[in-house]
Amino acid sequence: MCYIQFMTKKNVWLLLFLVVLTGFYLAYFTDWFHSPIIHISHTIRQSHFRPQNKVPATLVIFGLEPRGLRLNTIKVVDLDAYEKNPETLPVWQLISDTRSMPVHEIVYGQGIRGMHPLVAGRGATPLLEGRVYRIFISAGRAKGVHDFHLGTLPADSAATSADPKS
Repeated sequence: MCYIQFMTKKNVWLLLFLVVLTGFYLAYFTDWFHSPIIHISHTIRQSHFRPQNKVPATLVIFGLEPRGLRLNTIKVVDLDAYEKNPETLPVWQLISDTRSMPVHEIVYGQGIRGMHPLVAGRGATPLLEGRVYRIFISAGRAKGVHDFHLGTLPADSAATSADPKS
């Protein structure tokens, strides 16, 4: 009872202002209410291994930041099909039932210790040139999305990105 006696209107308003200010700070300047972001980059390399006079395979290597993530899911979809129907089947999908190995880069189609295909026996579908793909990666609360393509884009995509002044 003695404590309430000293709480004047001014003190109540100052306390309320302090609570609101603290809430504002936590919401806008911390990551408490936001999922962490996985930054994904990619590079495309030609494999030096040529199985019996065939064209060398193309490797797509994804770099992840922060490093040493224990991934929960990896999913690669054809972007055109995905935009028409988000329930489209992925061209490659891995999940982790337990803890996967910490990674800082992954190679399209290759396995990761502790992860397995969502559908048993279904590996990665070969990527086609001129198609845009999207990779989704999650590790705990962290999520990342990245679009990539092999070779050149189709003529209609190149025309939209061309400089209109030329």
